Amino acid sequence: MIIMIILISGPSGKILIDRYIVRYHYKRYNSRWSSSMYLPRLLDLRPLLEKKSLFLFGPRQTGKSSLIQHQFPSCRFYDLLDSRTLLSLGQRPERLEEELGPRDTVVVIDEIQKLPNLLDEVHRLIESRKVRFLLTGSSARKLRRGGVNLLGGRAWSRAFHPFIYHELGDQFDLLKALNRGLIPSIYLSDNPEDDLEGYAGDYLKEEIAAEGLTRNIPAFSRFLEVAASCNGQMIDYTSISNDAQIPRTTVHEYFQILKDTLIAHELPAWQKSQKRKPITTSKFYLFDWGVVRHLQHRQSIQPRSPEFGEAFEAYLFHEMKTFVDYTKCGNLYYWRSKSRFEVDFVIEEAVAVEVKAKTNITPNDLKGLLALQEEKKIKHLVAVSLEKTPRVVQNIQILPWSIFLTLLWERKFA
Repeated sequence: MIIMIILISGPSGKILIDRYIVRYHYKRYNSRWSSSMYLPRLLDLRPLLEKKSLFLFGPRQTGKSSLIQHQFPSCRFYDLLDSRTLLSLGQRPERLEEELGPRDTVVVIDEIQKLPNLLDEVHRLIESRKVRFLLTGSSARKLRRGGVNLLGGRAWSRAFHPFIYHELGDQFDLLKALNRGLIPSIYLSDNPEDDLEGYAGDYLKEEIAAEGLTRNIPAFSRFLEVAASCNGQMIDYTSISNDAQIPRTTVHEYFQILKDTLIAHELPAWQKSQKRKPITTSKFYLFDWGVVRHLQHRQSIQPRSPEFGEAFEAYLFHEMKTFVDYTKCGNLYYWRSKSRFEVDFVIEEAVAVEVKAKTNITPNDLKGLLALQEEKKIKHLVAVSLEKTPRVVQNIQILPWSIFLTLLWERKFA
């Protein structure tokens, strides 16, 4: 067995929130789990499962299994990627009850979309034995589209995302994140380019086919590359249809596949402005910038390049999307008026955020926020930047990105 020992120096910076300081530790688990160093994640499933069963969905390799290993090391675990487990429970779902002991109050079933009909047995055990289930998967499509039992409100649902800044602590490097993305196995990899190629090829294309989500892999591959080139933009189905050489209806279907598998997130338009009529078209972002860069066939991102600004915005989207999904503190939007004033992100009426990959924010960079300020609906207006020191201009906070993220997770923008 090879054990990697990671030595981390103490954290630095002007603002430190104690509970976000990442602690690294070694822990021995039973034979089901391998021993390894672990970076604690901010999503804590334990208080949720004390009250109700839970669906946990997220793309592969985002760290769902590691999270479960460390938060529920002694729980009974069923891995439906194991063909023997899949076969035995598929043939006789009642084996689930036969194998449970009196101490099995929380049971984990990994990749539940592989065996949707098992949810009938899960439902029965929730009712008859008060067992709480943690049901994980990389796709909710088969569950939502297959007419299967979704437990009728007996389970909550949470999305799981790649690493964020506060989880990596001193291991976080902005330029590294903008090049590799934040999928744990790739961010920490010795061969990130090879791993990105494997992820984009083997998973995003072949796994989609293996799940039966689409049969036309060449068409889906073309769509995926075109969609990556439109990352962070308003969705133009006709243009994507032309570029990918597929029907417009197929573009709609493929986007839905990406959303159902949490590979892409739709960013709806904030439509509560009154002085300026808002645009209603949604934007979309793929879940990881490293995957986007690979699909766009781009070389490495360099500071002060146009690509750096695009990547920086996509990274801040990832952080804010993770925040709203983990904390349930509202929804994430963007705002654009028909007169072309625009603000990158809005979290309900709490905070509006303009992202600028610049070391000096000028009044011209604040036009969108100033226009939105006239609506008098948003509590906090923030320009997130590469500046080193916080300052305030016309009631707009100009914040270094790291300080903004600390304040965001501290819920200072509520």
